[in-house]
Amino acid sequence: MRNYRDLDVWVKSHKLTLELYRLSRGFPREELYGLTSQLRRAAMSIGANLAEGCGRRTSAELARFVRIAMGSASELDYHLLLCRDFEFLTKDDYVRILQELTRVRKMLWSLLTSIEKQIDVDAAAVTKYRVPSTKG
Repeated sequence: MRNYRDLDVWVKSHKLTLELYRLSRGFPREELYGLTSQLRRAAMSIGANLAEGCGRRTSAELARFVRIAMGSASELDYHLLLCRDFEFLTKDDYVRILQELTRVRKMLWSLLTSIEKQIDVDAAAVTKYRVPSTKG
């Protein structure tokens, strides 16, 4: 089991979530259960899936949750675009948040690549040291 708080990508995604909560307080009241909620949920989902994946037993399970976090990051990207187009975010805030999200997405990709390489190494080690069957 890994500690998700030790992951730089979790730290960045957590800060991004906090910033989006702060910014979304100024969104129109009628969007509280619409776009505001969806934006917040997608942002939270990134860090939450990293935390859940770190609590799992295997690297393969962690990789699965990193992939889910990547999907949430893509969803968040679209919600941000809507917020910009509806003018809920200033252009400067949109650009700044999108840059942070892009960093998080790159970090997620790097983490996934690293985990998948480790899975391959582990699989090769198991295959190399497998005891041959005596059944014929």
